[in-house]
Amino acid sequence: MRTFVLTAAVAIIAAASFAAPSQAGYYNDDCKPYCYVKKVRTYDYDGNLIVKKIRVCE
Repeated sequence: MRTFVLTAAVAIIAAASFAAPSQAGYYNDDCKPYCYVKKVRTYDYDGNLIVKKIRVCE
């Protein structure tokens, strides 16, 4: 009985360890990250306008 429980526990842990990394970095159509370009306006020491374009993903 003890060996059966131990074998079942090892099998469940092995199945879970293979299933978790295979889903990493996968996006389906409902969950793709939304990216846009954001313009940030700043001024330098002399008062000149500096516009930076930053890509933001959510």
